Order: sequence, then structure tokens, then C-alpha cells
Amino acid sequence: MQITRDDVRNIAIIAHVDHGKTTLVDELLKQSGVFRENQEVAERVMDSNDIERERGITILSKNTAVSYNGTKINIIDTPGHADFGGEVERVLKMVNGVILVVDAFEGAMPQTKFVLKKALELGLAVIVCINKIDRPEARPAEVEEEVLELLLELDANEEQLDCPFVYASAKEGIASLSADTPGTDMKPLFETILKYIPAPTGDPDAGTQVLISTIDYNEYVGRIGVGKVDNGSLKLNQECVIVNAHEPDKKMKVKIGKLYEFEGLAKVDVEEAGIGSIVAISGIADIHIGDTICSPENPEAIPFQKISEPTISMDFMVNDSPLAGKEGKFVTSRHIRDRLFKELNTDVSLRVEETETTECFKVSGRGELHLSVLIENMRREGFEFAVSKAEVIYKTDENGKKQEPFEIAVIDVPEEFSGTVINMLNERKGELQGMAPLGTGTTRLEFSIPSRGLIGFRGDFLTATKGNGIINTIFDGYQPYKGDMSYRSNGSLIAFESGESITYGLFNAQERGTLFIGPGEQVYGGMVVGECPRQEDIEVNVCKKKQLTNTRASGSDEALKLTPPKVLSLEQALDFIDTDELLEITPEHLRIRKKILDPKLRLRAGRAAAQRG
Repeated sequence: MQITRDDVRNIAIIAHVDHGKTTLVDELLKQSGVFRENQEVAERVMDSNDIERERGITILSKNTAVSYNGTKINIIDTPGHADFGGEVERVLKMVNGVILVVDAFEGAMPQTKFVLKKALELGLAVIVCINKIDRPEARPAEVEEEVLELLLELDANEEQLDCPFVYASAKEGIASLSADTPGTDMKPLFETILKYIPAPTGDPDAGTQVLISTIDYNEYVGRIGVGKVDNGSLKLNQECVIVNAHEPDKKMKVKIGKLYEFEGLAKVDVEEAGIGSIVAISGIADIHIGDTICSPENPEAIPFQKISEPTISMDFMVNDSPLAGKEGKFVTSRHIRDRLFKELNTDVSLRVEETETTECFKVSGRGELHLSVLIENMRREGFEFAVSKAEVIYKTDENGKKQEPFEIAVIDVPEEFSGTVINMLNERKGELQGMAPLGTGTTRLEFSIPSRGLIGFRGDFLTATKGNGIINTIFDGYQPYKGDMSYRSNGSLIAFESGESITYGLFNAQERGTLFIGPGEQVYGGMVVGECPRQEDIEVNVCKKKQLTNTRASGSDEALKLTPPKVLSLEQALDFIDTDELLEITPEHLRIRKKILDPKLRLRAGRAAAQRG
């Protein structure tokens, strides 16, 4: 018999990146009394990973729970970046409703549309929270209209269209049911959750059914499965069977060794969990996303949508440059292999494939950001390796025609740069779909563009818009191949010999382009030390010393003035490298190099490629 469990609500917080989800969760935790009065609490306490804190983005979904008026509210904070969309799709299976957070100025953005579409398809109840209403340029009434239009466009049902709106400033910790009257605390949002989000239902007398929606990983206990109890109950030491809707032959006997529920930011040991409870289970080594934990009597798998396929890939390989092995702690192919396969424990949108050579692995993900976060994590852990340029993953349709991934790019730029940006994207095979003024001198452009047209685009885009442009992209399926395009209009300045860079050599080289290094840095022949303004590669000797004769003393010339080098970040370096180059990554340095270091062999390979092309 189906029952409703009124003392529990399960919600996910979904939004576009940087619209304030994590800050909102912070306030819900604070105002529900999770922290002591005098407790020091870090800002954005849910972003636990260093990279999440530095970049101000959420990468992994997090579970937490608060109590309000005797009701336990399980909250899942989800990532807003499309690259981590695989995370969002899965966690929505655990909840009965979502809070859609929308910035009161930016309005509904591409990722908002993406995650909202998934929520509506699952029939979830929606509460719209228009956040940042204290921004000077906030336009809550217009944003409300935009959200309603978006709901219509996404075929929301009657109940979903009749969703409540809450107006909040997560930063100030206030919410209100009217845009005109500011609130004093978060109570209106708590009340709206209890009123509009359905309580979980299920049959307590049926066999146990728990769908694993996310996997956590801990060095001490290994894999931890997180999911919701759909039917029956789950007890400590219970004998169960694991089945999977996508793997009909899977039938694995297991015993529940450890069972936890979430309270605040902690996991709390429990003996038993009933319907609607979100639980964490450890002690099952081979547990995967999409598995259903069932009673042995009648094991029935809960259907589960397949995880979205990766669209972009990179080769991760052992570093074989002349400076290899000097800075990293983990440098062998076995180290790199073990680390990449360990990442698969928690990141199901990632694919790792072995290649013909043991020194190289093909790693595929949802976008450049997805892969760059993995690279940055490995670098901080002491790994040294090299990566190739990101390449899109092509498919062929039933007629044997080549298909490539496309993105919708939504770009907000000051009006004076819109013409430049349109030209830049046209060159990269983009098609303008729409253009609208946003007020405050900003124009919003919407493009359909091949994913490969966006590889390496962000750096050029920020330069062209003087840092004032905002670009957001969302995957838009596979379409017919659009023809060849060149990734980069500039060549590279390549070091001619190995040694240490000298001011005199750098001074002569800087006339040829923009340098990436300063004096006193170790270089080797074939390493890229700068960018050439023309399309050709030029060799320069940055280790060249001044010839001293009896008529030319070392200090007689005026001091040589060097332009400060352009130091590339990881993303900029990944954007910059071309298809014949690699990025050497060590805990201390990022070095761009040619795949073939020897200039004669490189020239020969270039000629052979030109003849083939």
C-alpha cells in the first residue's frame, strides 16, 4: 500500500553557473540552526574541493539536510556548468521537486534551460527563486516573464506552470513572496518548500528498492553509494541483491555494512532508513550509478536514463621532454593509468581508453572545463604528464555521413563589440540565431556553432571584448559536419636550443612576437616560448649570450628593456596549443612544446601532412 511520508522533503537546487545556488544553501543551513551561534563557517561551505573554492563554481553535487518545523529537508546542491550536466541528470532521480535559482539581472540562461528541461521531463514540482534582487540593475518582473516563457517553451504541465515565485537575496539571507517587499529571513522559502514540494511516497511493505544516483569516494571506506529509498526499508546488515536496468544479467549478492543519513554537513550512522530517506551506503566495493539495491525475494531494477556521452577528447601521455621527471612525484604510465581509472569511481561522464601504446591514454569528457579540472587536480597531486589539443568526438549517421557535436552559445557583450564577435564566430562556422538588447548598453547574441569552433575561442573572445564579454554554452546534439576550419591564426616562437633563457636572447626574440617566458627559465629545443603575430612558426634563440670583445664590454650598452612575458594559465595554454603541439604539465610549470622536437624531422612531417591534405 502506497503511503506518503510527511516529515520529509527531497529537493535539488538547480541553476545556471554563478546565480547563487551554493550561497543559498549556506543560508538555509545557517537559518535552520545547523551551525552553533558562534561557529566559524566558511563562505560557500558546500564547495569543499579547492578548485571549486578558487573558481567559485560547483563541480560535484553535494548532499545536505536541514530541519524546519519538524520536517527534514534533504537538499542537493548541483553544478551549474553544462560540462558537469551528467551530475545533475542523475541527482534529479532522488528528489520530488526543484528550486530553480535565477539571477534577477541575467535572467534565464542556457544551463538553466538544460537542467530545467530534465526536471520537467521527470514531472518534478518547481519553485522559482529569483535571486540577487538587491543588485542595482535587478529586473525581477522581466525575469519572471522570461521564466514563464521558458516553462511554456519546455512544455511544462499545468501544475508546473502554476509554480510559486520567491524573491531572495541569498547573500543577505532574506526571502520574500513579493518583489516589492523585502523579507527579513529565509522563512518564506522554507514555508514554500513545505507547501509546494510533494512529500515522498512509496510502499513500506514492499521489497526494498534503492536506486543509486551518485557515488562518493573515500580513501578509507572506498566507494559510497548515495540514493533514495523508493520502497520498503533498508536495514544495517541486511542481505540484498544489486540489479541494473541497463545490465539485465547483473545480479550481485551484497550485505549492507554501513548505513548513513545526512544531517547538516555530516553523515550520521543509522540502523534503518524508511521511504523517502536519502541514504549513503558503504562497504560495497563494486557499486555503480544506476544500480538498484533490492530484497532478494523479488529483485526489480528501477529504470534509469543513460548518462550523456562525452563530446570532447584529449590524449594524456607520459612526459618525454628533455626536462621530464625533474619536478613531478608521479611520472610513469602506471601512475597516470591508475589515477585516471580511479577518477572513474566518481566521475561517470568521463571515459578513459587505453591506446596502441602503453604510454598514452585517450580521455573523453563533456567539455574543456571538465577535462581541465581533472588536469588541475592531477597537477596538484604531484603528477607530471603531457596532454594533446582537445579534439571533438565525431560520429557517422546511418548513411555514413560524418556528424559533429554542436553547441548553442549565448553571448552578452557591450554593443560596440557585437560586430567583432559576430565576425569571429562566423569564421568558426557559427550561425547567428538571435540578437536582442539587454539594456545597460549590452547585447545578447545567440549562436549555433560546432563544438570545435569554440575550442580555443575564449581567450580571443575576452581579448576582443576587453574582458567585458560573457559566453555560456550548452550542448545541442550532433549535426552534419560543417567543413574544415583553422583553430589558430598565429604561429609559435620555438626555442632553437636547450639551456637557460638569457635577457639578451629574449630581447632579440621579443621583436618577433609575444613571449611566454622571462629570463632564467630552463628551455629546450622545440619548446614553444611565445606567439608569433603571423601564421608561421619561427625559431628563436632565447639562450643567446652577448659576444664580448675588447671593444664591447658587457655593461657598455644601455640596459636591455624586456616586455613582461604573457604567462598563460592552464585554460589559456589548453586553448593556445595547436594540433601539432603538446602541453607539458608538472606541479611547478606549464610548458608548450612541439610534438616533434627535432626541427628537421618537424619540417619533414609538416611537408608530408601538407601533401596528404
